[in-house]
Amino acid sequence: MAVLVGSVRIDRFGPVPAAWFARQVREHAAFDVEVIDLADYDLSTTLAPSDGAAALRPRLAAADAFVVVTPEYNHSFPAGLKSAIDHYRQEWWAKPVAFVSYGGMGGGLRAVEQLRQVFAELHAVTVRDTLSFHNYWNVFDADGSLRDTETEAAAKRLLDQLTWWGVSLREARTERPYQG
Repeated sequence: MAVLVGSVRIDRFGPVPAAWFARQVREHAAFDVEVIDLADYDLSTTLAPSDGAAALRPRLAAADAFVVVTPEYNHSFPAGLKSAIDHYRQEWWAKPVAFVSYGGMGGGLRAVEQLRQVFAELHAVTVRDTLSFHNYWNVFDADGSLRDTETEAAAKRLLDQLTWWGVSLREARTERPYQG
């Protein structure tokens, strides 16, 4: 499973929920998890080929499932995330995508709803459940731990769904390669 840190801004919060969610994946034990920080890749908004795009391609292709950790910026998702999505096509095909969002009062949910449309166009399957952190600055401790325990139960439900989709779609892609 690839957990994508969707914000590339300086002083961003995304690595905190991404690290927390990666710990949840490890405890769930259905997938090996790799956190992919999009800030580590030079992805041109013109979609020009780059070393960063070439380096990210095999990591995305190897994943059987994705979790996109995204903030909400101006009622949408970050431009850097859109650029990262648009650089690739087949790497997303017939794979499940789940979302962990964060923001103010809306918790990033408007960004998630827009991302569902983008991933549908790329022949990816989005998982129904979402983890959303409203007023995120009040949700995590300084060490990146959650202040509540209810969210861990929600993370487990999301991971159960993602596991079902990930295993089912991997088996389907193996038996009948997806042609998009």
